[in-house]
Amino acid sequence: MHKIRTYNAIAVRGLERFSRQEFEVSSDAQDPHAILLRSHKLSVADLNPGLRAVARAGAGVNNVPVDDCTRAGIVVFNTPGANANSVKELVLAALLLSSRDIVGGIQYVRGLDASADEATLDKQVEAEKKRFAGHELRGRSLGVVGLGAIGSLVARAALDLGMDVLGFDPAISVDAAWRLPSEVRRMENLPALLARADYVTLHVPLLDETRHMINAETLKSLKSGSVLLNFAREPIVETDALKVALDEGRVGAYVADFPVPALLGHPRALLTPHLGASTEEAEENCAVMAADQLVDFLKTGNIRNSVNFPTVTLEPTGGYRIAVTNRNVPGILNKVTSVLADRQINVVDMINKSRGDVAYNLIDVADELDAKTLEAIRATDSVMNVREFRT
Repeated sequence: MHKIRTYNAIAVRGLERFSRQEFEVSSDAQDPHAILLRSHKLSVADLNPGLRAVARAGAGVNNVPVDDCTRAGIVVFNTPGANANSVKELVLAALLLSSRDIVGGIQYVRGLDASADEATLDKQVEAEKKRFAGHELRGRSLGVVGLGAIGSLVARAALDLGMDVLGFDPAISVDAAWRLPSEVRRMENLPALLARADYVTLHVPLLDETRHMINAETLKSLKSGSVLLNFAREPIVETDALKVALDEGRVGAYVADFPVPALLGHPRALLTPHLGASTEEAEENCAVMAADQLVDFLKTGNIRNSVNFPTVTLEPTGGYRIAVTNRNVPGILNKVTSVLADRQINVVDMINKSRGDVAYNLIDVADELDAKTLEAIRATDSVMNVREFRT
């Protein structure tokens, strides 16, 4: 029986992916084999010795001590793309809200005298509506920085709105390139995109190289008066530099899903309270995807969408399987297979991949391994953990 500990409210559709015959799922499970969470901040103390995996129902894993998990041989999963449509729709709303002063118009109407007659209201509205005028998105240019699951959806939607779409992503994957509409004009670098776009929307992950990607230097390249949208991560934009650009009018407006004290109440800033994935559909999609990844990993050892382990999948052969995690140093796989060969154990199929300092191996064998063989593999130098399965 696999024990799963949950944090936060996980969508029921996701929890239903765990069969009651094979999984015990609860918010107070002790010594769990896996953890399923959303925004709960996990600490190193939560990483019990028997923990094998952590699954985050969402894309970001800044609430998970990933480096500590890696050192302990714990696989960390996320759910890229599961909330992509939800974020895309919020970005579209942001584009529309920033193209004309809809928020200011709503606030103005709310302040009108409700006791006035209709003719008076009409007169007031007609006299003041020019204050909230804007322009159409059609014919304007949108620069999409980051062309993954969300960025490609935003690009396609913007094309449908009649916008000219520019794209920049220095690390675009083959899969992302296939998803990208051919009408998107690829820019060679970030300054080239910033100089040409009327609107710029950010969809890159938060990494060391993307932190403060938008800063005082890059803002110099921004087309004067353009609109900056951030529905990726707050630290991608350097707040102090942005505030100066907003104050000077070099940035016409900033629309983001991350309120920060320095921008609260700023007339050029529209800030929402982390609404990107706050839809029923997104929460369900993330929960289902995270749960499916845990089930596959715990039952077969397969790894998909891990942020700290390589992607490793091997179709079950209907026999026995071991999953071996080791430090990524030369010769370990040979030592493991030598243990099997010395005991006349036939290897039916296997796969080995590495990522950074960790390597992961799935080895299918014809016969069940006894306790002494498993212990011999565990005792191999640089082996971090060993698990066995009946596939």
